[in-house]
Amino acid sequence: MDEGLATHEDTTRMRILDLVVTLGPVSSAELAQQLGLTAAGIRRHIGSLEADGLVTSHEPALLGTPRRGRPARHYIATDSGRDRLGGAYSDLATAVLEFLEDHGGPPAVEEFALTRVEDITRRYEIPVRAAGEDPRSRAEALAVALSRDGFAATVRGVGPAGHAIQLCQGHCPVLKVAQRFPHLCDAELQAFARLLGTHVQRLATLAEGEHVCTTHIPLTVRSRFPEGTP
Repeated sequence: MDEGLATHEDTTRMRILDLVVTLGPVSSAELAQQLGLTAAGIRRHIGSLEADGLVTSHEPALLGTPRRGRPARHYIATDSGRDRLGGAYSDLATAVLEFLEDHGGPPAVEEFALTRVEDITRRYEIPVRAAGEDPRSRAEALAVALSRDGFAATVRGVGPAGHAIQLCQGHCPVLKVAQRFPHLCDAELQAFARLLGTHVQRLATLAEGEHVCTTHIPLTVRSRFPEGTP
């Protein structure tokens, strides 16, 4: 293959990987629309990224009435794929928090985590509030917003009674940092509780080696923003 063509191919694949990390789970049709390429071209690049272990297919939980026909395949980045694009950022963030811990002790890291609660709440407050009072609608709005930030979030029902749902995050853009500092996971959970206006429970995390972060959300408690929420 011509060297110039090979470089162009590599650049295109990295652009696709970047979109998969950012938007995943995302279909080849959505990627084609974003990049102005043909669906066939996207599938060829996706095949190469899958062969390299950088992306994998993902089946998001279906909400509402199932559609007829075979659902389109969606893709998410693997740990290797996220590392390819975000390793330098994660290493820097970890180093900063380690410096903070070394010079300020554990309380300094805990204080930083508290600021993260406020940051996450402010970031997602508008779309969650716009979804209304229904807790499922709020959770779905939060999942959409999280997915836009690369967390590959979906919502699924739990049990036939419909008393609870689960918010699942298939990606964590700051996974390496969260593995070293679980305070970030705790801060995220606190922010979710504030946003959804109800007690939530973390059942599993990527940082602990699970394949997805799972947050249990009861539907029996009316959702509202607590007083004082920014």
